[in-house]
Amino acid sequence: MKIVHIEDFFHPDAGYQVNLLAKFMAKKGHKVTVVSSDLSLMPEDLKEFFGSHDLKEKDRNFQKLYQVKIIRVPIRKIISRRAVLSGDFFTVVKDEHPDFVFVHNHDSLTGMRYLLKRKHMPYPFMMDSHMLEMASCNRFHRAFRIFYKAVFTPVIKREQIVVVRTQNNPFVKKCLGVPLKLAPWVSTGSDTTIFKPDCEAGLRFRRRNGIEDDSFVVVYAGKLDETKGGMFLADALMTKLESKRKIIFIIVGTIKGEYGEKLERKFRAGQNQILRFPAQKYVDLPEFFQASDLCIFPRQCSLTFYDAQACALPVLFEDNDVNRTRISNENAKIFKAGSAADFRMRILEYASLNTSDYKRIRNQALKYAGENFDYSSITDRYLEIMNKVIIAYEKQVNLKRGRKNG
Repeated sequence: MKIVHIEDFFHPDAGYQVNLLAKFMAKKGHKVTVVSSDLSLMPEDLKEFFGSHDLKEKDRNFQKLYQVKIIRVPIRKIISRRAVLSGDFFTVVKDEHPDFVFVHNHDSLTGMRYLLKRKHMPYPFMMDSHMLEMASCNRFHRAFRIFYKAVFTPVIKREQIVVVRTQNNPFVKKCLGVPLKLAPWVSTGSDTTIFKPDCEAGLRFRRRNGIEDDSFVVVYAGKLDETKGGMFLADALMTKLESKRKIIFIIVGTIKGEYGEKLERKFRAGQNQILRFPAQKYVDLPEFFQASDLCIFPRQCSLTFYDAQACALPVLFEDNDVNRTRISNENAKIFKAGSAADFRMRILEYASLNTSDYKRIRNQALKYAGENFDYSSITDRYLEIMNKVIIAYEKQVNLKRGRKNG
């Protein structure tokens, strides 16, 4: 099957859903193309985090390594962090002659434009949703939801368009009116071919960076902006965490500008030992988790949660609706959102665990990731949904032909 993914912002070094789905769909024998923007007007925070230099070379490496074709089209402008792709992307998709089109982010401008143009795009397609209510911070979000419900939700309901939820959360129904029967949940996950326990790799990393074998290492890898709690993390680490074991923090992420400078000053001024690393390629992240004893998320949570768990790494994150669903196997713990004191206390609780209790949590983390969030299995679930959409599409096509011939 020839599958085209449409995604506003695609970076070959990232570990986002589209990167992994494209890779695993190609591994399973499908011809895969990603149609995305040229990143010329990519939001500054994404440029800072992933970098926008040598993008053509990175694209070539991704294409060669995973047999995934990448086609980029210009961005006309950015409106409220939403990309307005050149109309060329419709032509590009048609020229690929796809068997199936996967439009990521149904509520993006690109997703909405595709819905408006769907009659001229004669291919079975589905969409997805990555949004959560707690992450919907745009000041126009209430007006947007009213608009979407009035214009696009009736189309989705009438034509039974599938909108896959990447979070087990009712946002699409509650805020946009999309029935859950049209919005199956398929979680994001981890590439367990590279994210897995590896004691030797962890020890090599520790020795290379001067970390004693018996130190308790706490890692954060991700964005350091306000939405992910960058300043909360810096403030929380100003006070030394006293424990029988030496606690060392590894913080992986890149942030620039005035906010970034203030953040780095606080990291340097804090009383805890912190090793700083810039943002890493997805394929280079495993050793940071393999060398650590705990992974933390100061605010919300990111996709690296699954990568950490796949490395048998316990996790500490804030108490919210989504994170509460992720601790059922005693594979992770939550702290009171916004409470630096509770955050520090939970870290110390992890550091003081006896060996048997800590091993049990590690095993639960590995089991949680392996049984539910391996991207090979996740890809199979997407392909299963795609095949159902194709069958429904072909029935509709045959029905229309029958009416014409009749």
